[in-house]
Parts: sequence; C-alpha cells; structure tokens
Amino acid sequence: MKIYLDNAATTPMLPEVVTAVHQSMQTTFGNPSSTHSFGRSARSAVETARKNIAKHFNVTASEIVFTAGGSEADNLILRNAVTHLGVQTIISSVIEHPAVLQSIEALQKEFSIQVLQIKLTSDGAIDYTNLEKLLTQTSSKTLVSLMYVNNETGSLLDIQKVSDLCQNNKALFHSDTVQGIGHFRLDLQKTPIDFITASAHKFHGPKGVGFAYFKKGTAINPMLLGGEQERGARAGTENIHSIVGMEKALEIAYDTLENDTAYIQGLKTYFIEGLRRVIPTIEFNATSADSSLSSYIILNVRFPKEVKMLLFNLDLKGIAASGGSACQSGSSKGSHVLQAILDEKETLKTSVRFSFSKLNKIEELDYTLKVLSELL
Repeated sequence: MKIYLDNAATTPMLPEVVTAVHQSMQTTFGNPSSTHSFGRSARSAVETARKNIAKHFNVTASEIVFTAGGSEADNLILRNAVTHLGVQTIISSVIEHPAVLQSIEALQKEFSIQVLQIKLTSDGAIDYTNLEKLLTQTSSKTLVSLMYVNNETGSLLDIQKVSDLCQNNKALFHSDTVQGIGHFRLDLQKTPIDFITASAHKFHGPKGVGFAYFKKGTAINPMLLGGEQERGARAGTENIHSIVGMEKALEIAYDTLENDTAYIQGLKTYFIEGLRRVIPTIEFNATSADSSLSSYIILNVRFPKEVKMLLFNLDLKGIAASGGSACQSGSSKGSHVLQAILDEKETLKTSVRFSFSKLNKIEELDYTLKVLSELL
C-alpha cells in the first residue's frame, strides 16, 4: 500500500489540471511577447488566467505577478520593499519559512536594515502584544513579514489582527500565504495586506509556478533582469502551460472548498483520535491539534521518545510523511521551528508532520495508525 501524507510539501496534480496543462501544451505554444496570432493567443491565455486568479482575492489583474513559485515571490517582495520602497526596518519571527528568513538575513547584511523578531507565546504562536509594542517603537519605514499558515506546525496567524495593527501604525504587511492559498478564502479588500505569495503545487497544481500580489500603487523593482515581461516586474518568458494549470487548480480549490475543508478536517480529527488511542502519551506541537488555531491540512506530532529511523521505516511501509519542512529535508540541523518553540529535552523526541488532502481516505489512516503502533 502506498500512502501519501506529505501534502504540505506538495500535492498530486488533479486529473482536470493535467488535462488543462496538456491541452495548453498542444494548442498554445506561441511566445506571449510576440505580436503575431500565435503570440496573441498565448498572451490571451496568460492574461485570462491572471484575471481569473485575481478575482478569487477581490483584487485587480494588474496586482498579480506570475513567478516560479512561492520562494521567488517572497524574495521579490522583500527585496523590492528594501531596495525600492525605502523599508529600513523588518519585523518578523524566527518560525518563518526559509525563503523569508534567509532573504531577510541577506538584506540585513547587504543594506544594514534593522531586523526585529517578535516574541512567541508558550504554544508557539505570534505574540500580538509584542508585535504592537515593536510597531509603536519603530520610527523608520517598516515592513511586517509573517506567514499565514506555518508550514511545519499548521498554526494560523490572526491575519486580520496583524493587518489592523500594520494599518494603525502605517507599516507595510507581507504574508507568506503559500500554505493558505487554495485552502482558506482571502478577501484582500476586507483584510488589506500589501503583499502575499502563492505556489500552485500546494493546491494540486503544477510545480514551478506561483504568484506574488503587490497592492495597487506599489511600484515594483524587478529582481530578474533582461526582459519586460510581467509589466516589467519579472524578466523571462511566462510559463504559459503551468500558469493555465495553476488557474484551473485554484478554480477547483475554491469551487469545492467548503466540502473539501469539512472532509479533510474529518480526516485530521480521526487521525488525532487514533493517535491518542494507540499512543496515549503522544503530544502535538504548537497549536497543531486545535482545529480553531491550526490548518486542517497539517498535524505535527511529538512521540514520547526518540524513535530512530522512524521516517525511513514509515517509507519502507509505503507511508510518506515529513520531519519538518520539505525545503530543508537535506539539512542535518533539524527543525528551526520546533527548536524555537520546544525546550531542549522535547526537541530530542521524534516529531513528524503528517499533512492531508482530499485524496486521502480513512483506510489509509487506519493502516498508518497500525504501522505506527507496531513501530513504537
């Protein structure tokens, strides 16, 4: 039996998305920058996708910039904020995705900007009181960068609260929303955020394509040079087929969101109950087991002891899960998120991230629980 429980790392492409990509490959091969009919057809496909994607967030098509994924989008936004928008202070946290953490670190070294880290609460969440304090103490132009859904623990940011705090203190707000797009509705008129990011492969779309949202009126200084594509925001011929696939995946995600949410939350709740039954001393990292404070996709569990080779042995049994962010799977340093929220003794215990999708079934969870019971 092959069981995929690593959907926070990437998701399988849906058949409808594969069909959309395949049809685009067969019929739309012109360069979107060409003026002949083949180019115009390609341009039309790109701009139609941009318009349809923008509608999901109640923004205009001109505010969407296509990228090669979420990491590029984060880099583009953060670098643009410092080099073009005059940001001198960035307020963030130590539990952000490496695309944000490493970008901020590089910008600090290059431009000597001020970087302030927000305190975390005992359950690994953002301390909003501390965020407000940092905002009121900062006099320079400031950007707050906080992820919507933590990619390791699933903890949810109160994005409306942060948006309000930033507006009240005249700060820009960037949120890495990669784990939230396609899984939660986000109206950017009701919840004003200056910059968000998305990656299609997190919601059953193709890999290697995503987008950055830049709030209207925010000038964009390109990070990639050599062409005027994306209205001068990003050089390079657009990845038409993947953009079309992303458009289709996002359409399906939001058309079926309520039913999918209920189904996947049911899977997660069932798995939590099963884990507590077969391993009574199991614990859950951060707010992972709280349905009101975490994503219904992600569950981060901590076993009562160190279980050597657990992921390897799960893989031998046909079960795919993760020890943390797939982006850092080659790292020997362990999870920077868990190191930030757990004491040294608890970090020595084995933690595993299981993440679900609408393609999973109860029978798969029963098999996984049986295997875990045997391995422990």
